[in-house]
Amino acid sequence: MNPIRRIVFMGSPDFAVPALQDLHNSTYDVVGVITAPDKPRGRGQKIQSTAVKLEAKRLGIPVLQPKNLKDPGFQEELRNLKADIQVVIAFRMLPESVWNMPAYGSINLHASLLPDLRGAAPIHWAIINGYKKTGITTFQLQHAIDTGPILRQETVDIGENMTTGELYNAMRHMGGKMVLDSLAMIGSGAKQIAQSLTGKELPAPKIQKEDAHIQWDQINTVVHNHIRGMHPFPCAWTTLNDKRVKIHCARPTDKESTNLSPGEGFISIDNLLIIGCSSGCVEITELQLEGKKRMSAAAFVQGQGTKKIQFV
Repeated sequence: MNPIRRIVFMGSPDFAVPALQDLHNSTYDVVGVITAPDKPRGRGQKIQSTAVKLEAKRLGIPVLQPKNLKDPGFQEELRNLKADIQVVIAFRMLPESVWNMPAYGSINLHASLLPDLRGAAPIHWAIINGYKKTGITTFQLQHAIDTGPILRQETVDIGENMTTGELYNAMRHMGGKMVLDSLAMIGSGAKQIAQSLTGKELPAPKIQKEDAHIQWDQINTVVHNHIRGMHPFPCAWTTLNDKRVKIHCARPTDKESTNLSPGEGFISIDNLLIIGCSSGCVEITELQLEGKKRMSAAAFVQGQGTKKIQFV
């Protein structure tokens, strides 16, 4: 019989919601949810709750929203929940006094095949780096981030035009089964696998808005991977006449590649927007001028009085 019954769930974004739902619908008892505090978001700066909090309230699960995870008052509330184990998905770094509190510690679900792509943005970096495959890992939390022994891993294929948003949506529905299988493994005393580095692993640090700036002096496949890896957030961008332009969709092409320097744009005879790279070109299909709505490249082309454009 599995000795694990009482679960505390920790997470904030919608990526974690399907796993919370699956745990709630299982034989386990989700006795509490820990999520980020409500905060102002968007242009109107209206106070909003996390997706996990909204779902927990709908399911009738008690919610705690600590500002400081080391706060003694919060830790006492957490201890009173008497969890056998904690499940952590897309949450912040936990102090040892929190992750090591339950008898069976805490497990984390990470959106990569660890030890590759350790860090805050593994989905973005899998696409930016041109991966054909990535995956999901569940592991036991320990001191160093994303380094604990592995419980389960599942592989996910990445299509050549797949964006971060599309991969995110594909992966978020895998978490529940992974977590349930992992809890069963721990309850049965199954052996966990220590992470082993090969030296080929890449990091996955948090994405900053400046990271989304397109570097046109790279080959077209690298530029294409960057654009789809930054979509939908924070969205790849470049500048035109000192104004920022978001590039939503593009595809690599060899059209006009011999005549265009990096960042140089050309409106072809059939009204396609072609941008030069260090090798080959990309065809922009959707973009958004600063202060304007998102538009098709065809609409952008119609508003241009010149056949030559220079993106920086």
